[in-house]
Parts: sequence; C-alpha cells; structure tokens
Amino acid sequence: MTTVTEKTAPPVTAFMLIKTTPEWLAMTPQERVDAFTTQVIPAIKAKTTGVRSRFYDTEFYSTRVTDVWVWEADDHDAYQLLIDALRETPFWDRYFTVVDLLVGTENGYARTYGLDAVTTITT
Repeated sequence: MTTVTEKTAPPVTAFMLIKTTPEWLAMTPQERVDAFTTQVIPAIKAKTTGVRSRFYDTEFYSTRVTDVWVWEADDHDAYQLLIDALRETPFWDRYFTVVDLLVGTENGYARTYGLDAVTTITT
C-alpha cells in the first residue's frame, strides 16, 4: 500500500444544511443583508483564517432544508474556529436552524490508497 502524505486543497469541506426561522423571514431583504453583514460576517472574519464559502438556495425544492452553505477550510482547526464563530452570532439557532452538518474530505479514499480520483468527473 502506498502512503500519500501530500496535502490537498481544500482538505475539509462542510455542507451546512440550514433552515430559515420565522425571525429571519419577518425581516425585509435589506434588513437580512444588514444583519448578515454586521452580525455574522464580522465574527467569521475576526475569528477565522483559511475558510471560503458558497451559498445555495434550496427552499423551492425542499421544505426541510431551505439553504445549503458549503464551507471549505484549510484544515480541521480552521473549520472548528468557523463553527465556534458562527455559534456566537444570531445566525445559529436564531436566524437559521442548523439541520445537519456533513463534513468530509474531497476524494479522501484516493489519497488514502494512492489512487486516481475516478469519482471526480467532468464532461
């Protein structure tokens, strides 16, 4: 068995499945932007480095999960600091309910066994 020790970027990806709360929905769109930019983003930027995100709306396809926030972190410590930062803001359990967190490493099996990542497909 080949041991692969090289670090791939990003090593940690988290799919944060969230649902809006009535408090969030009661705000106007501008109030939501203001709340996010003044209460959530500053906490993330103050307490983390090495994280990136993308945000997906899913409310028109799902009633259980209204949004998916995908996070990439340079390492597990950066991810942990991100979650700690979010938990200290109104995002966590006030504006959104965190339904589930799915955390993984892209093509981890391939790195473990020194194989090509055959499940990463582009057509």
